[in-house]
Amino acid sequence: MSAAALTDTRAIALFLDMTAAEKGSARNTILAYRRDLDGASTVLGGALTTASPDDLARLAAAWAPLARASLARKTSALRGFFRFLVADGLRRDDPTLALPAIAPARPLPKSLSDGDVERLFAALAERLTTATPAALRLSALIELLYGSGLRATELVSLPRHAIRAGRGHAILTGKGDKERLVPIGRRAEAAVLAHGANVPTDARYLFPSGAKHLSRVRLFQLVRELAAAAGIPPDRISPHVLRHAFATHLLEGGADLRALQLMLGHADIATTQIYTHVQTKHLVELVNARHPLGDR
Repeated sequence: MSAAALTDTRAIALFLDMTAAEKGSARNTILAYRRDLDGASTVLGGALTTASPDDLARLAAAWAPLARASLARKTSALRGFFRFLVADGLRRDDPTLALPAIAPARPLPKSLSDGDVERLFAALAERLTTATPAALRLSALIELLYGSGLRATELVSLPRHAIRAGRGHAILTGKGDKERLVPIGRRAEAAVLAHGANVPTDARYLFPSGAKHLSRVRLFQLVRELAAAAGIPPDRISPHVLRHAFATHLLEGGADLRALQLMLGHADIATTQIYTHVQTKHLVELVNARHPLGDR
């Protein structure tokens, strides 16, 4: 079969199936690639599979106003798609070879100050004075986000018995279906056990909602509602910001970058190194205090 004999819809479906099966890409990555490729097909009038370098230049022009990170992701999806077509003998040429490489910008991650964290947990303590199921659930969610650095998807989809008393850790299936060990501190464990008392033991998820689990959208809303109660501008906080705060504050406390990489589930240490901006002051103080010439 040639590319000309394949519809874009079919070719994209085959590529995404391969990406999920052979590369183990996360579901959210697959969904993003689907949106990007479907959008490219729409711009090219359903002729993405047979696109020429000139067609892709036209596509790049249509995408030019997008943010750099979005443009980099879309270009990556295109490259992967056409590499797949060539590898499977569906095309002889790769029209993306002429596309310029676009490195996504690596902005410093948003985080929270120690004062922000104190206000957030003070607002949480206020909620817990009633000890309602909703308050106990919120406590477990916040403690796990800030205390263990979980991704939003990992958190809301936790199995009912993923966290056990006295174990001190949980083994999660995270991005790309890769397992990793996550530390569970005493505070987080206590919060989960208190919340778990309201969750049926035969439930599939620790944070059930209807027939499924709590959605990421609802988690986002809960975090922002608590932030508003704590006097923190809602646009400064999200579940991902709490994950960044977990990483930033661990490094400030002297944690090792390699250990942090394992806890965060980063496949590449380069991803974790974005947090090294928080170490600058600490490193300067370390040199001044410990280096033989530091006090001269």
